[in-house]
Amino acid sequence: YGVPGSGAVLHTLNIRLHAEELAYIINHAGDSAIVVDKILWPLFAPVRDRLGDIRILVIDDDGDLPPGTLSYEQVVASATPRDVLPDIDERAAAVMCYTSGTTGRSKGVLYSHRSMVLHALASGLPDCLNLRESDVALAVVPMFHVNAWGLPFACAMLGSSQVMPGPCLDAASIVELLAGERVTFAAGVPTIWHGVLRYLDEHPGMTDTCYRLMVGGSAAPPAMIKAYQDRHDIEIIHGWGMTEMSPVGTLAIPPSAVEKGSDEYWRYRSAQGRLLVGVDGRLMGPDGSEQPWDGESVGELEVRGPWITASYYLNGTENDTDKDEMASKFSDDGWLRTGDVGALTPDGFLILTDRSKDVIKSGGEWISSVDLENALMGHPAVKEASVVGVPDDKWGERPLASVVLADGQSVTPDELSDNLEGKVAHWQVPERWAFIDEVPKTSVGKFDKKVLRKRYADGELDVKQLN
Repeated sequence: YGVPGSGAVLHTLNIRLHAEELAYIINHAGDSAIVVDKILWPLFAPVRDRLGDIRILVIDDDGDLPPGTLSYEQVVASATPRDVLPDIDERAAAVMCYTSGTTGRSKGVLYSHRSMVLHALASGLPDCLNLRESDVALAVVPMFHVNAWGLPFACAMLGSSQVMPGPCLDAASIVELLAGERVTFAAGVPTIWHGVLRYLDEHPGMTDTCYRLMVGGSAAPPAMIKAYQDRHDIEIIHGWGMTEMSPVGTLAIPPSAVEKGSDEYWRYRSAQGRLLVGVDGRLMGPDGSEQPWDGESVGELEVRGPWITASYYLNGTENDTDKDEMASKFSDDGWLRTGDVGALTPDGFLILTDRSKDVIKSGGEWISSVDLENALMGHPAVKEASVVGVPDDKWGERPLASVVLADGQSVTPDELSDNLEGKVAHWQVPERWAFIDEVPKTSVGKFDKKVLRKRYADGELDVKQLN
């Protein structure tokens, strides 16, 4: 709150990114100071070596600071307090996040003070998250995931108490927080709530205050949504959005006329949700025609609204390919092309059916298939490589790497996996590998990934899985 309140821009950093990518983001954003909790210093140290002259403030409890850094507490203590916050234009930048796509570099999105307030107002409405002063909210989703889905601002606006999970994200620790802090509302990705559901099933009665969970980042299985409500009397709110959207665009609250527990009720609960007031949506078919909201006609979803970005920071990078990709994200008449394909019902509920890009969603995090393919094809033994997302019980999706070896070459999955270390983040390295004779291609020579997905689903690939 202090950073945007002072007129500066708060830029939350994704600690799960590879050091090189994180350094690029920091330098591209022009960050002037970085605050690092000392517990995260081992993750930040490789990034620091790639940065220019920048102030590093370390939050510590022992006075033992890394060389060349400042003590956060000492800097704050030495500052002159302000009686009145500066008068800031509501359209000035307040917060910044970077998003990763399927190609090119990460892209910066700036949020104004005005857009953050409007997003908080809309998401907290009664038929949305219904946040109240009496609520105690636990944001398991990290703040670098689009400002923890806007919860720090919505909760502050509406008076809800906030609980921070810290580094302990195992099911037992989360349930202990739910019970000990008497949490009423919590938000996180499906992977988190899968583990919590199993723990609650094994330890019934651990929490009697939590009545609602928000799930986003990737689709939540309908069976999980139903299990929480039937076995623990906890409602799951399915949500959808994007970094470019601040991020919430839809929330799945069934209409009051629908009978609770009916098949229709669960269809509403399992959908991505109704477009929030303030979010305009339209479906565009392959021929560029707008599709009707009939729940059946399919198209790419385009959105616009007061908290939806109209461009990327500095238009991305100096790379022409990146600029072309970023420009293609926006229509000539000002709509954001989401890259999500689906249908809209007459009452404004979104049902997603596919992705127009081949980004992989793993535990709520994005994995670029193109980045993995490029890294794999940099190995001398690899002629071609294609990466697709395949279903995974724990993470929702994980990458499957299909590799074509160069003539006379041999290599093992373990060797290829080891070679990826340092080129991509460790958690992005595939566990599933297949060696094939040729990557299937479309009529224009592009990798035909739907064929690979089908071959995997049909059991036609000889897949080796690493531990």
